[in-house]
Amino acid sequence: MKIVTAQISPMPKSLFVPIPSVYVTYENGSSEKLFSFYPDEISFSPREFIGLTREQALGLRHDRDVAYLRHREIVYLSS
Repeated sequence: MKIVTAQISPMPKSLFVPIPSVYVTYENGSSEKLFSFYPDEISFSPREFIGLTREQALGLRHDRDVAYLRHREIVYLSS
């Protein structure tokens, strides 16, 4: 089932505010909170999720996490 709409909750304005979450609605009308993320590490646009399945959307998050961690490792090792 494909995602037809996606929303991202507001970015935190201070340290103790909840981190943003991605909320999606599927073709059948069901909705869910897909995941939360740390906006200082990775970012998303709602349009990136349109047309993806749940598994593909979670894979997108995974890929961004891995890319961020690899970049941090390279920066750390080159210091």
